[in-house]
Amino acid sequence: MPLQFRKRIRLLPGIWLKVGKSGVSTSIGGPGATVNVSRRGTRTTLGVPGTGLSYTTLHRSDPGALPSTPPRRSSGAARWLAILLWVFLIGTLARAMG
Repeated sequence: MPLQFRKRIRLLPGIWLKVGKSGVSTSIGGPGATVNVSRRGTRTTLGVPGTGLSYTTLHRSDPGALPSTPPRRSSGAARWLAILLWVFLIGTLARAMG
């Protein structure tokens, strides 16, 4: 098994700095919704805490790195789920900060 290295540093509640062999990334969020920014791009994860159910998208900073696929339209249900998860995240962060 190859050697791995990763260190996660908590900067503020809900904000993490991750340092590993392949680089540095920053995560903002918590259970339910997280945004991770690294040299590979921005990864957004929305999930329902405690269920194992989540949805992840990756937005690369280099458009040439993406395979040429047609854009997908999200369904109305997916939009409402995303809105509800963001409201949950904001509520959780407000509770943690206050």
